[in-house]
Amino acid sequence: MKSGESEEEWGTAGCSEQDHLIPHEVLNPFVMRLDALNSTYDKVKVAVLTVFVLPLRIVGLCLCVLFGWVFACIGLYGLSEEDHNRPLRGWRRWLRWVVLFCTRSVFVSAGFPWVSVRGQRADAVQAPVLVVAPHSSYFDVLPVIVMAAPSVVAKIETSRSPMFGKLIDYTQPVYVSREDPNSRQNTIREIQRRAHSGGEWPQILLFPEGTCTNRSCLIQFKPGAFYPGAPVQPVVVRYPNRLDTVTWTWEGPGAWKILWLTLTQFVSFCEIEYLPVYVPSDEEKENPRLYAHNVRAKMAEALGVPVTDYTYDDCRLMSKARANNLPCETGLVEVTKLMHQLGINMSTIEAEMESFAEIARKTDGLIRLTEFAAYLGIPTSEPGLVELFNLYDSDRDGVIDFREYLLGVSLISKPCNTEETIRLAFRLFDLGGKGHVTQRDVTKALAHTLSMTEQESARLFQQVQKAHDDYITFEEFRAHAQKKPEYAKIFLTWHGRMTQEKEKSQ
Repeated sequence: MKSGESEEEWGTAGCSEQDHLIPHEVLNPFVMRLDALNSTYDKVKVAVLTVFVLPLRIVGLCLCVLFGWVFACIGLYGLSEEDHNRPLRGWRRWLRWVVLFCTRSVFVSAGFPWVSVRGQRADAVQAPVLVVAPHSSYFDVLPVIVMAAPSVVAKIETSRSPMFGKLIDYTQPVYVSREDPNSRQNTIREIQRRAHSGGEWPQILLFPEGTCTNRSCLIQFKPGAFYPGAPVQPVVVRYPNRLDTVTWTWEGPGAWKILWLTLTQFVSFCEIEYLPVYVPSDEEKENPRLYAHNVRAKMAEALGVPVTDYTYDDCRLMSKARANNLPCETGLVEVTKLMHQLGINMSTIEAEMESFAEIARKTDGLIRLTEFAAYLGIPTSEPGLVELFNLYDSDRDGVIDFREYLLGVSLISKPCNTEETIRLAFRLFDLGGKGHVTQRDVTKALAHTLSMTEQESARLFQQVQKAHDDYITFEEFRAHAQKKPEYAKIFLTWHGRMTQEKEKSQ
């Protein structure tokens, strides 16, 4: 369960005066390498505990979940929609402690007998919002339980999950629905209403990173927790274990393997630390992104880790690449880092798109390093420029396709805008600006924007209802693509292949 992973607008922070915290080496917070079974001792321990301890822990865990679910059902029985919009009172409020005891027992059964707590927790009047980081595992439910299960921001789908849905529902979370176009504004209003209730509501807890990382750094915070402009209390989470079996990221061991290895440790430790309440300035109240950024800097300092400008969108982009069986570790991280260093972004590309498109049309877009540097206005002596050029020069012949670079910038800068990326591809491969492309052009364009082979592109070209047999317009392709949702997923095909070739050549 990824508690903070609800909607896009639950944050993005800007870059800042903490740039000195960004290391020179490339950090990838979305990859986990598990070393739990490297030594003979660990292999024997896991094997023995799998036979003699794991079954007992699973039975205990299931019983505790069952009891918690029963009490949660009792507490929610007869609760009207109007009651859901008010804090729990009377016997229902006291029954929450029974449910909390059951859920805490789940983690005791799993091998987390105690949690170390440092610092002093503020009450709901002093800090109506708790922001917790880093978010690195579904075991982060444990710190939430230790904090007496304050209300969380969660996807509406979690309320429908068997057993756990009732347990989550009993915390009176703020639910977010991706299907509802008004969900974002409704969620902001609800957080503001609870944050300014004068302590009547329990504290709201959010994981502002919005996704799981490997705790090597703090990625950008989503601003959802900071919109109310109310004081927040930062809370940092650590897992000081000899073996890290709890971290669950987009690239690494799966959820069941992590659960198995964690349940087959003698004991696991978790530590939470309450940092001082952060009271926003007037400027931060007016600028939630600045507020989120400054709180992140304080938490990174307490953890002793750097901050990075990677976001949940980067993570989703990597996931799409992995879903297409492409390597998703280095390519995106390196290109994003280099572009940031060189000051290159989509706005600068868009400002000169016409001239770039004209350059790309010449000699099929093939250019050398000196021309690449001249077009971007960056000297060839800049190491970052050479690195960026080499990422696209997969066959090491000193020549790259400038169109691949432009499409790469588009995919990384605006990874969710499918139509815009396809439109850009058509513009680049529309030699002479005729307003249409041939089958050869379509094949090349779709190879760089969609996960489509030459055969698939040819089949698509034939399926499109077109006015002319030998070419199609963008409007004709778009009309066809809207009927085919499977064509709407952008993958980093071009980038994955180049990364693979680069690794092979090395």
